Amino acid sequence: MIKIIFFGNGPLADAALETLKPHFDIIFHAKTKADLDTVKTLKASHPDAFGILASYGVIIKPDVLDLFEPTGILNIHPSLLPEYRGPSPIETAILDGATDFSVSIMKLAKAMDAGPIYYQTTLHDLPLKKSEIYHALATAGANWLVQNLPNLPTPTPQDDQKATYTKKLDKSMSMLDPDQDTAEQTLRKIIAFQGFPKAKYIFHDITCLILAAHLLEPGETAPLILPCNDGLLSIDLLQPESKKPMDPKSFQNGYAK
Repeated sequence: MIKIIFFGNGPLADAALETLKPHFDIIFHAKTKADLDTVKTLKASHPDAFGILASYGVIIKPDVLDLFEPTGILNIHPSLLPEYRGPSPIETAILDGATDFSVSIMKLAKAMDAGPIYYQTTLHDLPLKKSEIYHALATAGANWLVQNLPNLPTPTPQDDQKATYTKKLDKSMSMLDPDQDTAEQTLRKIIAFQGFPKAKYIFHDITCLILAAHLLEPGETAPLILPCNDGLLSIDLLQPESKKPMDPKSFQNGYAK
């Protein structure tokens, strides 16, 4: 069985591993910077081991990259590179209004997400649910690796002039601004910020995490409505600060004055 050293954290890594484990011998799962010392030792004793990465969050320096030549460490990156390089490709695509989502298998390089491409594909008609997008893209990338290791094609260099970049999400982005944003934009922020940094809004002087919502249809009524620049959102699940998540009817019964 082909040996793999896996690098990764979070939902993309979890979904990729789900597909890879039945087909490969995962001899080590690197999760931290300190794990790179173990990677060096294991690669020396298993020179045929491939490196696969999905959302590792740690800079891998040339001394480790060189160990995996000529194929390199294969990075499952959830975008159509060179678009959306950086730490938040799925979230940024959601915020940008994307309806299709892509995954690339690239050779990890010293420059961020700039290595040559082994494979790319775009998935259509995915539900606008962050967890499902993560899972679908990771699975598509991992399935390609199952079919193509160790007979990898020659990778194709990226066009750096077409590169776009994403930023790391942070808590300063959390507070919704429905007076400025459309209902669609506000909903996409709620979806993109699920997990972290989580969307927030103040209802009845209570700061709440907005965990789920949907666009209010004409004629539809809802217990808790968020007016936006061009329409209305129905809040489906929220969490008052220091409290447990609750449905909007329970929130209104407990907090509306």
